[in-house]
Amino acid sequence: MNNFPIDAVITWVDGNDPVHKAKRRSYISCAEEDKSDDIGGETRFMSSGEIVCCVGSILRYAPFVRKIFIVTDSQRPRLENFIAANFPLTQTKVEIVDHREIFRGYEDFLPTFNSLSIETMLYRIPGLGEHYVYFNDDVFIMSDVCPEDWFEGDKAICFGRRYPAAFARLLKAIKPKKNGHKPFGHKDAMLNAAEILGSRWFWKTPHSPLPLKKSWFEKFYAIRPELVGMNARFRFREPTQFNPQSLFYIGAVSGGECLVKPEKGKTLFIKSGKEGYMERKLHEAETGHYRYGCINSLDKATEADRELFFRWFREKLKITAQ
Repeated sequence: MNNFPIDAVITWVDGNDPVHKAKRRSYISCAEEDKSDDIGGETRFMSSGEIVCCVGSILRYAPFVRKIFIVTDSQRPRLENFIAANFPLTQTKVEIVDHREIFRGYEDFLPTFNSLSIETMLYRIPGLGEHYVYFNDDVFIMSDVCPEDWFEGDKAICFGRRYPAAFARLLKAIKPKKNGHKPFGHKDAMLNAAEILGSRWFWKTPHSPLPLKKSWFEKFYAIRPELVGMNARFRFREPTQFNPQSLFYIGAVSGGECLVKPEKGKTLFIKSGKEGYMERKLHEAETGHYRYGCINSLDKATEADRELFFRWFREKLKITAQ
């Protein structure tokens, strides 16, 4: 049984904030970037309350988590009343970490609106423990988890499937352009990680909690320090960037610091859809025995679907206030 502390790290932005929106727009270089979801489009930054789902689910289903670090850009999610009302006895601390703290020594790269750049620096969070789990703010837990679900002994667990780099390279080559450029997606950043390590494959992971180890990043970047600046310097997504979590899983599995387990059936992906879609997905959430969920681009859903999701969420977590 694991007896070491485990932390959670969440990246969060409130794109509805007019100050943040104005700052972001001041760095947009062209109309294509502004309307492209994979670069600077509005939906990449919108907040519809997903952070409440993420934090609330950790407090409910993973109460052993020592500390939740929420990484932001001069913002603060309003969680105090929510936590006090629904989890008054929690021992899990919530700490806000500003980008300036993790980009210390690389301040010229700020401000940044790029999740890959931010993820490159997460291992530098002051006070972060050796074993931590990374969440996007739209990822949440749906049932009880224990430390051994994320770490087996000292080894992190990668929930994914082996994906051939050659096939990913082919798909990238034949991908059609959109808004004047080829979209740069999740799999493309994983492929870039594989190419950095000279690997013929990478582990394709779902949108779910990602167990990681701080010391692996410290040791790897000590050997390849140029990769930190190379990946973190872009304010918006750029096709040469790599996915840091994928870099870890490829390298740590090869080095014996990470185990791979099947991801099938563990994570339910929810996005905006046609009439009846949300009802079907939430029914699936209740009947499919899923461990994790991801509510993607909730800002694009109808008001009725958003309310339906949050009502389900409140019942799922047995909370009275959001």
